[in-house]
Parts: sequence; C-alpha cells; structure tokens
Amino acid sequence: MLRIPFHEVEQTLAAILVKLGFAPPRAQTSARLFAETTRDGVYTHGVARFPRLVAMIRNGSVDPAAEAERVSGFGALERWDGRRGPGNLNALAAMNRAMELSRAHGVGCVALGNTNHWMRGGTYGWQAAEAGLIGICWTNTMPNLPPWGGMEPVIGNNPLVIGVPRAAGPVVLDMAMSQFSYGALEKYRQRGELLPVEGGFDTEGNLTRDPGAIEKSWRPLPTGLWKGSGLSMVLDMTASMLSLGKATHQLGSDMLFETGISQMFVVLNPLALGPEPRTEQIADEIVASLHNCKSARPGDRVRYPGEQTLRIRAENMQQGLPVDEALWEQVKAF
Repeated sequence: MLRIPFHEVEQTLAAILVKLGFAPPRAQTSARLFAETTRDGVYTHGVARFPRLVAMIRNGSVDPAAEAERVSGFGALERWDGRRGPGNLNALAAMNRAMELSRAHGVGCVALGNTNHWMRGGTYGWQAAEAGLIGICWTNTMPNLPPWGGMEPVIGNNPLVIGVPRAAGPVVLDMAMSQFSYGALEKYRQRGELLPVEGGFDTEGNLTRDPGAIEKSWRPLPTGLWKGSGLSMVLDMTASMLSLGKATHQLGSDMLFETGISQMFVVLNPLALGPEPRTEQIADEIVASLHNCKSARPGDRVRYPGEQTLRIRAENMQQGLPVDEALWEQVKAF
C-alpha cells in the first residue's frame, strides 16, 4: 500500500478530469472530494471509485460539462435537474442550496433528479454538519437488493445520511439499506475476511458470512430485515416523486450505466429559532451517555457514528493517503 500526499492525489485526479472535459475549477472540486473520501478512511468510495467515473464519462453516462440547474420551487422546497452531470459535484451543489434555503426558511429541501452516483454519501452530511446545520440526504440506486421475502434484487441499496453538528466532532450516520454495503463486502473480500455476522445469501440460498458469495448472488440482507426493505422503498418513492427522476425499477442493472438517479437533500437550521446554548449541551450529553455504556469488548469504548473519522483524517494527512499500488498505476495511466 502506497502513502501518497493529499495534494498529489488531488492534483493527479484533477489533471485527468480536465483531460476528460471538466472545467479546471470543477475538476479541482471533484478531485478534492475523491481525495477527502480516501483521507477520511472510506477507501471503497474514494480513489478506488475514480476508475468507475472515468468509465462512465467515456461511455456517455456522465456528462463532465453538465451542471445541475433549478427547475422549480416553492418556498423552502426546490426541484433540480442534474442533467447527468458528475454526481459528486451535483450533490455538493444541491446540499449547498438546501443549506442556503435553511438559512432563509429554517429548513431547506432540494430534490435532485437525473443525476449520477454521488460517491461517498457521508460527504454531504459532513458538509452540512461542519457548517452548524443538520443535514439529511439520501439517494436511490440501481436494483441491487432483494426486498424482504423476495429472491430478486428489485429495490435499491439506497444510502441514507444524517449529519448533526457538534463542536467536539459532528455525528454523521452514513448507512446503506443492506446489512453490509457492496463497498463493505468488497473491502472484506479484498482482505480475505469473513463478515462478523451473516450478511446475505449465496447462490444456493443459504445465509452466509462469505462476502464474495453475497456479491455473486446479489442477495445481501436488508438492514433490519423487513424494516430496511420497507425503508428502501419509501426513500426511493420520496426522492423520485419529488424530483420527477427515475425510480429504482427504471434503472439498469449495470453499474457502469447507473445514471438518471434521484436524490434528496434536507437541511434543518438549529439557529432558526434563535441562539440556544442548550442545543450543544444536549448533543454532548447524548454522546456522553453512549460513551458511558459498558462495551461488549473489554478495553474498548462504544462509539458514535463518525467518531473515528477525525482521527483517521489527521493520520492520513500526516502519513499520506493509503492507495493500492496497482490502483494508483491504473489511475495515472488515464
């Protein structure tokens, strides 16, 4: 595993994106988002996802020059068309607009249709939380998850992100609608490890902890079984109805042509009702109650979502971003 300085990763990716048709400032922003994802330890969705973006640009699924635009709005609610532009740039713009609306109305909501994979969903939760706002966002995906009781992948592994501001470190939940996301399955498989608990079915219909067998069958377990299955459906319905974009069943099953997806960005402004010091105290008390819980592992501590991110971020900025050597050679060859 190589350790590459953040700036080198960012500049390398940006130069490639310019060659692929991005305007230089947009190339820099998109490259930064990829580098930041690897910096924060979400290795499956950072530099590792860059080749997929390149492939989707080359096959016409992503238009590098297209920018998301407002289609309609009513008060704090707006509908935007992503115009099949780069997914991370569209999502960043949509969350920015939802944040602006929340400062004017107390709440902001942007429904984004006709967009592409946003890469790490947690990026946009951190974006809101680090600005002192509560950010909630989700996306639908191609059909890659069987509904509870079904054998075929007809619902989406629709990630849900909730970011809550806190001075000592934001709480950012970034969860898929399967017990283990496909990115997590890939990570376990690459390390040659079994899942800690059963995460899906093999091609014979048996529950298994083998990540490769689940990737092959396309039958991961929904998060919370029937609960995650139902949540996937209503997230898909809400995003596609408000954005007038594609629903999961209208998307193809080839990840290199997963385009036209629908997303939602909702922001709540805690200061809209006036400054209230107790809000920070409430957040700290909730975290403290979690930390005071006895861990199931001796010597360990129960953690809140996103707690390790700041530590990993600092470590990777100091030591360099960890990137697989073969992957980096592939990237540099673009």
